[in-house]
Amino acid sequence: MMQATTTESSQTAMSAHEFLAFTLGKEEYGIHILKVQELRGYEAPTRIANAPAFIKGVVNLRGIIVPIVDMRIKFNLGTPTYDQFTVVIILNIGGRVMGMVVDSVSDVITLSPEQVKPAPEMGTALNTDHLIGLGTIDERMLILVDIDKLMSSAELGLMEEITA
Repeated sequence: MMQATTTESSQTAMSAHEFLAFTLGKEEYGIHILKVQELRGYEAPTRIANAPAFIKGVVNLRGIIVPIVDMRIKFNLGTPTYDQFTVVIILNIGGRVMGMVVDSVSDVITLSPEQVKPAPEMGTALNTDHLIGLGTIDERMLILVDIDKLMSSAELGLMEEITA
C-alpha cells in the first residue's frame, strides 16, 4: 500500500516540465525553464585573474556582478567562437545569479514524464550525475541537465568562494 502512494506522488511531481533547449557543439541540451532568469547576447566579460579558463569573467547585470561560465570550454568542445548566435543564459540557482555561455538557444520545449528517459552510462561531455535524462520529441533528442547539481558541483566551484 505504501509503495503505491510513493509512486503516485512521484508521478504527480513529474508532470509536464518546460525546458529551454540550447546547443553546445553538435549536441542539444535542455535545462528547466524555471532556472532561467533571462537570455542575453554575448558581450566580453571582465577577466578575473587566476580564474579557471572556463570562467570567462564577470559582467555587471543591473548592479549585480555575475560570473560567466563558458560551457564549451568546460566540456572541451573545441575552440569556442563568439558570433551573433552566441547566447548567455542568465541563471538563478539557489539565489545566486550566474551566466552560462552556449552556442545558441533554440526554443522552449514541454516534455511529459514519458518523453524523459534515464541517461545511459556512456562517455558524454557531461558527467551523468548532472543529467536528469534524455528528452525525446519526434526525431529530436535533448540531453537534460540538472543545472543546480552542475553549477554547485565541486569541479565548477561556483557556489563556493573561488580561490586561486
